Amino acid sequence: MTKRIALFLFLAVMAIFSVSVFAQTSAVRGNIKGEDGKVLAGATVELQNNENGRKFVVKTDAKGNYYVMGVLAGPSYKITITAPDGKTVLWFANGLPMGGSGENTYDFDIKKEKEAAMNSPENAEARKKYEEQKKSLDKVKSLNAMLAQAREQKKNGDFDGAVATMEQAAAIDQTHDVVYFTLADSYLAAKKYPESEVAYKKAIELAPATSKALGDYHAGLALAEARQGKNSDALQECAAAQVADATAAAQCYYNLGAVLTNQGAVDEANSAFDKAIAADPTKADAYYQKGVNLVGKAATGADGKVVPVPGTVDALNKYLELAPDGRNAQAAKELLSYLGATVQTTFGKGKGPKK
Repeated sequence: MTKRIALFLFLAVMAIFSVSVFAQTSAVRGNIKGEDGKVLAGATVELQNNENGRKFVVKTDAKGNYYVMGVLAGPSYKITITAPDGKTVLWFANGLPMGGSGENTYDFDIKKEKEAAMNSPENAEARKKYEEQKKSLDKVKSLNAMLAQAREQKKNGDFDGAVATMEQAAAIDQTHDVVYFTLADSYLAAKKYPESEVAYKKAIELAPATSKALGDYHAGLALAEARQGKNSDALQECAAAQVADATAAAQCYYNLGAVLTNQGAVDEANSAFDKAIAADPTKADAYYQKGVNLVGKAATGADGKVVPVPGTVDALNKYLELAPDGRNAQAAKELLSYLGATVQTTFGKGKGPKK
């Protein structure tokens, strides 16, 4: 044999050896147990090489065993176990190495695998977040139920019951402005004005600066303060309500005017009614209450006729224009008759008075 032939044969043998090393295969076996802890027969076991995508698919036998031959060696395989129905994936494991000689054994007890996964640090953190979210949702659900209960209690005149319900809600949650607003409103209805004032201030503190609800919160606080004789403070709260919501401001000034009227401060009351009208020119009741207050300032002339002060008739007629069928419509007409004035159903429309 010449040296040239010998060298050729050597290289050929080395090439064959190299190919055989590169293409090493082995067998994979294992046993599968289901979520009930019993052997899982008829399940599909799929092995996928993550490097080249090649798959090997077998089914488990009656004892839950599977066996695959000719699996190429590789550093990363994914094993997927599908239920006998062929649709439900029960478990998968990824990044499994396959040796190139002998057999690789991968057993799976799906019940234990899932329990271990649930107790892993990653899932423990996820489970903690889930429990926190569930607890938060349960609290919100409970608070909503209490808010609805308090509204129903106030509707039925059970103001003390509404207070008790919302005090319980505030004990559970100190972060939601609506909780304190409803508590404050309940205190107000129960005539617990100092407590109402504190709760309204807490609601204002918690509410977002851009919340339109702040108008109602400031209006409620103004009423609680006015009921305690803190009229200058109440005026400031109505001004704050104006910034958040003109409609709430109109109600705020109207409420303040009503309280001042009851206190006998007629001029201050009418000033508040004027502010209510400025905030909402359609606030019919503000015109009526202003007119009533002005009626009290009417004088009696030498001829025995009633002489109303300026603005009285206009205020009462404006009320009738805005609320011709309102609850005070008949009273407004009787006051105009008392003043010897004409009911103008087209007040402010330039069509002339009608009787």
